[in-house]
Amino acid sequence: MSANPPLAAGVDIQRLRELVSGCTACELHRGSTCAVPGEGPIPAEIMFIGEAPGFHEDRQGTPFIGAAGQFLNELLHGIGLDRSQVYITNVVKHRPPGNRDPLPDEIAACRPYLDRQIALVRPKLIVTLGRFSMARWFAGQRISQIHGQPKKADGMIVVPMYHPAAALHQGALRATIEADFLKLPRILAEMRQQLAVEEEAAKPKVEQARLF
Repeated sequence: MSANPPLAAGVDIQRLRELVSGCTACELHRGSTCAVPGEGPIPAEIMFIGEAPGFHEDRQGTPFIGAAGQFLNELLHGIGLDRSQVYITNVVKHRPPGNRDPLPDEIAACRPYLDRQIALVRPKLIVTLGRFSMARWFAGQRISQIHGQPKKADGMIVVPMYHPAAALHQGALRATIEADFLKLPRILAEMRQQLAVEEEAAKPKVEQARLF
């Protein structure tokens, strides 16, 4: 098995979906019903990145539609958002057998797809759901120690959070996940304010450049 090469800048979202659906770069495609590329508006201010499709996602090709997805919908509604306003995807696009954890080579095989999705969606805020998506920006760190703590990376704000499914397996985590989600409006407001300041600061430079 080998990872896919980087995707060309000209690959649009429809072509990306086609490439994901036909991907054979790792073994996951063999046991899956269909690929689950992701969904949401392009561009989108917020992007959620989970780990892998589950049983229901594998049947319908849509991310986060099982029990964990229903909880995610509740979390979004709790902060005044609908899933139609955000982009949702996973680090791997086919379901691992028995919902096991994705393997390193499977994550590597899917990385070019995720890279291109990020480039197309152009999110200002990325929320990682679970430790496998978190590892891209928080390598070697433990989710139990950094959940809900934003970090600036690659020109975006990245917030690591527990996967919604964690609350289904460990009821005590539900309150933690809900509390982390309640931080998002403040993080968004601060991010927008900072962007406005940066844009305002850049204006004189642009106007001065026009004089020459």
